Amino acid sequence: MNYILSDGNHREDLFPFTFTRPVSEIRVGILTISEKWEKWLNAPMSHQTEEYLSKKYPLTATAENTVINGSYLPNTSLVEAIKTLRLGEALIGEEGYIAYVTENLETGFEESAYTAIPFDEEVLTIKNTWDIFSNNAAALQADFDLITKGRKSQPIPDTNQVKSPDNIFIEEGATVEFCILNASTGPIYIGKNALMMEGCMVRGGLALCENAILKMGAKIYGAVTAGPGCKLGGEVNNAVLFANSNKGHDGFLGNSVLGEWCNIGADTNTSNLKNNYAEVRLWNYKTEGFTKTGLQFCGLMMGDHSKCGINVMFNTGTVVGVSANIFGSGFPRNFIPSFSWGGATGTYTTFRTNKAFEVADAMMKRRNMEFNDTEAQILEHVFEFTQKWRNF
Repeated sequence: MNYILSDGNHREDLFPFTFTRPVSEIRVGILTISEKWEKWLNAPMSHQTEEYLSKKYPLTATAENTVINGSYLPNTSLVEAIKTLRLGEALIGEEGYIAYVTENLETGFEESAYTAIPFDEEVLTIKNTWDIFSNNAAALQADFDLITKGRKSQPIPDTNQVKSPDNIFIEEGATVEFCILNASTGPIYIGKNALMMEGCMVRGGLALCENAILKMGAKIYGAVTAGPGCKLGGEVNNAVLFANSNKGHDGFLGNSVLGEWCNIGADTNTSNLKNNYAEVRLWNYKTEGFTKTGLQFCGLMMGDHSKCGINVMFNTGTVVGVSANIFGSGFPRNFIPSFSWGGATGTYTTFRTNKAFEVADAMMKRRNMEFNDTEAQILEHVFEFTQKWRNF
């Protein structure tokens, strides 16, 4: 069977993260959503997404295709239900299709054209940006169980203080010395060639993915994910960093999500709770207004390639787009459009693509990766699409 992950109907709700990737390339827990499906179905995934993303995330079509809504995370019952689908059948949840089998990928999904099979079991879904950190504990536990099943961890060095060692898994090549590891509140996963420097205090869950680094004296609690190549330090609670992003210094980051290639300056702090304990609202690109999250704790949502300087203070419920550059002490606005250059003074200008591309190229070269024409074309599209919000 050929499996395809679609963006479903929540792509706009997941901006700014889906400006630069399909919904299924969001990381939550240890793995991206597409990596989860690949492991559960033991098959490669391709993507049904926006045309400007299709070169980087191509679609593979065959005579018979199972299309899965990429906002759904797999579990045993959902995977079994999808495997039993036949041509012309669709698995239907409360908000529309979860999966369907088709010969024709040219036309969009119309429920009337399929035999509907109801599915009402509880499944983790990523439908809003804040779902990423809100569901991170459950997703991390599910990924930990999946990845470590039937495998043996590398030994935990004796220099560490450890609680619940059976809930800790260290991959080959990882280094963990002179740290405090408490996995009684959630699993601790330390990926291949990851480094946990001396003096780190970790209260699970934590996913320190391949080649990621936890800096000296870091304080980590709640479900935290540092994706591949990330650097993490200071105080971090219930936050997700997708990949190759840095928050390497002192300062607090909580109930937040950072995309790829972000950099947080030293002593930057993020508020995740309003002074009046009121419900947090976040900028919604679809409605072009601030939307209720239903949450009391919600911090920073930052899209790919965005950066901030030292001592920046992000207010509760701040949304930063793609390739923004923020600096200055004090609070910047709580919605910063993509390709913005400015800070707490309230004065912003447009961060032109030629300059933004120079920064992206320099940062990626530091990780021995290439900023190529495909990456540039995606960011060019985002620049044009987000122009209407740069009304400085």
